[in-house]
Amino acid sequence: MPYQLYYWDSIQGRGEFVRLTLEEAGADYIDVSRGLESSGQGIHAMIGILKSRSEAHIPFAPPFLKDGDLIVSHVANILMYLGPKLGLAPDDLGLRHVANGLQLTITDLVAEVHDTHHPIATSKYYEEQKEEAKARSAEFIDNRVPKYLGYFERVLKQNPAGPAHIVGDRLTYVDLSLFQVFEGLRYAFPRATAHLADRYPLLTAIHDGVAKRPNIARYLASERRIAFNEDGIFRHYPELDKDAK
Repeated sequence: MPYQLYYWDSIQGRGEFVRLTLEEAGADYIDVSRGLESSGQGIHAMIGILKSRSEAHIPFAPPFLKDGDLIVSHVANILMYLGPKLGLAPDDLGLRHVANGLQLTITDLVAEVHDTHHPIATSKYYEEQKEEAKARSAEFIDNRVPKYLGYFERVLKQNPAGPAHIVGDRLTYVDLSLFQVFEGLRYAFPRATAHLADRYPLLTAIHDGVAKRPNIARYLASERRIAFNEDGIFRHYPELDKDAK
């Protein structure tokens, strides 16, 4: 039975971190909302689960994954579940928890990315908080991006198995997620991130290596890879970008 991924049908968003793992593994999965996009049944099915009174453990919000009768919610939780099944997590149990910790740190980073364009409230449009977004984005670019990327660069450098991967000696779902973070930051803040390769060579190598993997390369070139847009997590508003220092 294929995995069923539930997420919104028109954005990469948080669901993309799960898609990349499923695509790299060549897993049999259905992107439910997109697969039934023309009839709207996929979105209705997702909303139906979110409002269900019959499910024992109802997810708060997408993305969530159905594997038979099991529903797993939250990106890091989904990836911790899928990683061992798909050969994209360390064999060592201790390192699996290290991987999960790294993924949770990526979750924190993604939340801060979202807040650059919605610093006051998610219920308000970007246009209602533009001045606040400028201030939040400047702080994010100047201080938070170096803090997060510097941390991941340091983890790579200190990996006992070598810097080719973020944890252990082979590709994991965390490497795939770091690729997505790099892609998203470059889309959202192209001027401010112009020199990422110079400052974070090990992270850049992770990004470039993931992009060349056959399954990922095919996915990126396919219609299944939704383009970044201004409805997702990573949004490009030129007025929020800054010149690279």
